[in-house]
Amino acid sequence: MILESILVVTFALILDLIVGDPKNKFHPTSWIGTLIAKIVPIIKNKSPNVEKIGGIILVVSVTAFVATILVFLNIEINNIPIEFVASIISVVVGVILLKTTIAIRGMEKHAMAVMLSIEKNDLEAARTNLSMIVKRNTKDLDKNHLLSGTLESISENTVDGVTGPLFYFTFFGIPGAFIYRIVNTIDSMIGYKTSIFRNIGWFGANCDNVLNYLPARITSFVMVIGAMILGNDWKKSYQIMKRDGKNTESPNAGYPMAALAGALGARFEKIDHYCIGEGNQDLTKSHLYSAIALMKVTSILFCVIFTIPVMIILSYLGWWIHA
Repeated sequence: MILESILVVTFALILDLIVGDPKNKFHPTSWIGTLIAKIVPIIKNKSPNVEKIGGIILVVSVTAFVATILVFLNIEINNIPIEFVASIISVVVGVILLKTTIAIRGMEKHAMAVMLSIEKNDLEAARTNLSMIVKRNTKDLDKNHLLSGTLESISENTVDGVTGPLFYFTFFGIPGAFIYRIVNTIDSMIGYKTSIFRNIGWFGANCDNVLNYLPARITSFVMVIGAMILGNDWKKSYQIMKRDGKNTESPNAGYPMAALAGALGARFEKIDHYCIGEGNQDLTKSHLYSAIALMKVTSILFCVIFTIPVMIILSYLGWWIHA
């Protein structure tokens, strides 16, 4: 069974690097987002406490619903009488499902859309494209802050869209990866500290903080190794990660951001919130390409250094791992 899990994680990563995301109507995360969007108006209430309770129910009910479906699907596959056929189906289904929790090519596509708009000197289009991947207000951002936001998103997505799902797949299989992505989706949709979502989203946002605590820090160290492999400034990457990792309001997002900023010799800034890294030079397409390359290398290294070795160790210790 451990071989099946290794095949699943390996081919899911390869599939995403080659194919990217399917259209929304075929994407489970999109379906989950639609479900969340339908539930939120139901739990809106004038009472903050009622909304907080509703936020808890939202997270618990959606994660339990999806996890139950995945567990029953796994049981049905394992009940196939021909073991060889069951193993093949398990791997194929596992690859497809795990791939939907990974978003390397998807992030690359969004980042390049911002860059292409900037190259055309169409800052309005660049602001619109950036608004699809960040929570901040983009309407007045200049070129450098547009690129800064894009690079920051690449670093965050390395965790949210790659290593986070792989981390929880390592310990809990496909249900673990999906629960992580559900919580992450809830946080991205309603985890904002605004009057509209402050109460409904507080539980999802805090769950996301807890779930990302280890993945964000492990990923940052792996990113430093990736910087070394790619010939970036890995020493500065490590130094800036240690120095600026706590600069963000999020307890986790700053670490991969700082590791990337240090590796690129760049400075990221979210106006009136934080500055990460050093340097005054303008951000360019070269920085973007380097960031995308580092995201891809970090994703592969995370599998090689963490996911596969830990799965093998847990299997040896008797932890039942399956796709």
